[in-house]
Parts: sequence; C-alpha cells; structure tokens
Amino acid sequence: MASSEQTDRYAIHAAAREGKLNVVESLLNVYIVLADPKSAQRKDDDGRLPIHWAASSNQPAIVLLLSQQKTFDPDVEDSIGWTPLMIAASVKDGDAIVDILLNRGADVNQTNHSGQTALHFVASKNNLELARKLLANKPPASSRVKDKRGQYPLHRAAAIGSTPMVKLLLENRSPLDTTDIAGYTALHHAVAEGHGDTAIALLKAGAATDKRDLDGHLALDLAPDKAVRKYIEREAENEGIEL
Repeated sequence: MASSEQTDRYAIHAAAREGKLNVVESLLNVYIVLADPKSAQRKDDDGRLPIHWAASSNQPAIVLLLSQQKTFDPDVEDSIGWTPLMIAASVKDGDAIVDILLNRGADVNQTNHSGQTALHFVASKNNLELARKLLANKPPASSRVKDKRGQYPLHRAAAIGSTPMVKLLLENRSPLDTTDIAGYTALHHAVAEGHGDTAIALLKAGAATDKRDLDGHLALDLAPDKAVRKYIEREAENEGIEL
C-alpha cells in the first residue's frame, strides 16, 4: 500500500486518473503558491505525468487544463515512450483530447520505444475519422513510418480487415508490398486473418502475389481455410487479377 507521503507526492496524478477536475485545479494552484510548479511535472512510479493519466482516462477537461500550464510539453513521454497523443489515439472516443493536443503542437510522427506512431494505433483501432485528422494535420502524419516489427500502419489495417483504412493509407502514400520482420506483406496479413475483402482491395491496388514470407509462404498459402482461399481466387478472377 502506498504511504501517505507517496499519496501526497502523486495526488495530482491520482486526481487526473480519476477525473477529478476540481482537485487537479486546486492542486495546480497550491503548487503555484508553494513556488513548486515542477510538482505537476513529476513522473510517478509508472513513469507517467498527470497528462498521461488524464489522456488514458479520457478526461478532456483535465487535459485542457494541464495543457494551459506554462511548463506543458505535448510530446512528453512516459516510461515506454508513449506520448499523450499516442495514448489518446488508443482510447475509445479520445478524439476530443487528440484535438487539444494537436492544437498544442503535438508531434504526430513521434515514435515510442517500439517505433510506433499514433497512426499505428489508430489503424489498429480502425478509427477512420481520427486517421483522416492525423493525415490532414500540418505537418501530416506519415503512413511510411515502420515500427520495430517492421510494420507500417497498413500492416495493422490489413490484419484487422479494415478495407476503408487500407484504402485511406494507400491514398496517403503508404508502401504497399513492404515486408515486416516475419516477411509478411499487408496482403499476407489480410489473407492469414481471413479478410478476403481486404485482400482483394490490396490486390486491386497492385499488391504483389509472388512475395514469400520467411517460411517460404505466398500470401494465398496462409488462408485459414478453403472457403477464404476460394473466395479470394474467385474475386480475383472476376477482377482480372492473376494469382
């Protein structure tokens, strides 16, 4: 159990996490009176600041309040390199917080310790509206950032079977046939997860069919069952695509 000293030391972190706006505001005022503004910038045992907790708990009012502090850094990282923007992009209905952070100049292309950007997480969550917002930002989010697994956001979109996200990323200059550390292209991911429609969308975009993964498998070899394989073969034939 945390000691009373630890509780007091991280009181603002707890308040941000629990959505207690009035408490956060009061504590900020106390720190100003005590001439100890850095207290609000102290990382807790999880390597997080109050802004990280407010973002993860989807507390836009608290994020807005914290973002108005003179010492606010929109790109501050927690212990694993996650910024508030990455956290907000991963939270359901976190768009309001994303807006606040973008208005404060958050770097949409900053990477965490795994090499992932906010767009990787948005692609994984199939949040099309937020993806469009990040891609339209000035400067825009890049669809060409590869994480430490060798994956672009496109790989993630293909793996979850989001055809609209795949099309959006391709429209925004995503590489199509790049392989990840397993030798998988986006097409490999789509087929392996049984997403026939997404596989066809990738094929229509010109995805290569002759690339093999590290085990020597073509994308079509990874179909989870005969039905998925036959569907892809049939639809490809209808589109005039040679497999």
